[in-house]
Amino acid sequence: MSLLQDLLNLNLSDTTDKIIAEYIWIGGSGMDLRSKARTLSGPIKSPKDLPNWNYDGSSTGQAPGEDSEVMCDAYTPAGDPIPTNKRYNAAKIFSHPEVAAEVPWYGIEQEYTLLQKDVKWPIGWPVGGYPGPQGPYYCGAGADKAFGRDIVDAHYKACLYAGINISGINGEVMPGQWEFQVGPAVGISAGDELWVARYILERITEIAGVVLSFDPKPIQGDWNGAGAHTNYSTKSMRNDGGFEVIKKAIEKLGLRHKEHIAAYGEGNERRLTGRHETADINTFLWGVANRGASIRVGRDTEKAGKGYFEDRRPASNMDPYVVTSMIAETTILWKA
Repeated sequence: MSLLQDLLNLNLSDTTDKIIAEYIWIGGSGMDLRSKARTLSGPIKSPKDLPNWNYDGSSTGQAPGEDSEVMCDAYTPAGDPIPTNKRYNAAKIFSHPEVAAEVPWYGIEQEYTLLQKDVKWPIGWPVGGYPGPQGPYYCGAGADKAFGRDIVDAHYKACLYAGINISGINGEVMPGQWEFQVGPAVGISAGDELWVARYILERITEIAGVVLSFDPKPIQGDWNGAGAHTNYSTKSMRNDGGFEVIKKAIEKLGLRHKEHIAAYGEGNERRLTGRHETADINTFLWGVANRGASIRVGRDTEKAGKGYFEDRRPASNMDPYVVTSMIAETTILWKA
């Protein structure tokens, strides 16, 4: 038992019924993930069975020091949701009868960049220098093209083991950048699954001694940024005649373009330049199979006359509770 790994791999069920429950929440920046663990007397069947627990909100930028206890689902002691609890408002939108009846599906493509710990420069890049130009890295294989695959594969398997509905991974256009996909997920569960998948990735990169970045444009210049393309469909879009519903939904999104951009992630203006497979941040346009558009409709959807579309505007650091609920609110509830 001299190795730390041996201790980490101890099977508690051999000696006790007690379990370790990890409580996870979103910190004051709206992007930092926090957690702490406690011992429970035995296994639980549902998160509803977990006891409420508080944390020091003054140390996470979420409460003043004189009233610092915050519940992990992010409520004040009085029971009010704190400002960074975006799940609360999202749940209200997804529980609206009109939204629930449409059974909104989401598939989120989470891009991220792996950085060298001490220099905050992408892994695989020479310190202070640059690799060869983009081209061979997207879905590439080989030691000179795919940097960090052990972390990516470990995360993939850990998410499957944890019951996360992770649907795939791939290397991205910029070396050191990767993507995982979550979904299809219905309503509020899309945000839940993505946040937990992000947390698992944070823990794995912590073990690997690598820094995880969700910056939408981590490297300036002729390099792709990082987004969180959000695929979306409703029951009406998936039924016969759904393509007309899709076009009306896209029209609504265009009318509220500025409101959506404001909620789609900080620093997105550095990414949405009209280059590197993006539309300019001040322009809204959509097209079939157009990766330079704000909204992309797949050729399969056009051919079938029903299906889904992809909102390519969200940044990699977006809050999935905000983005998914806002898309549903605009396309289903908002009256143009």
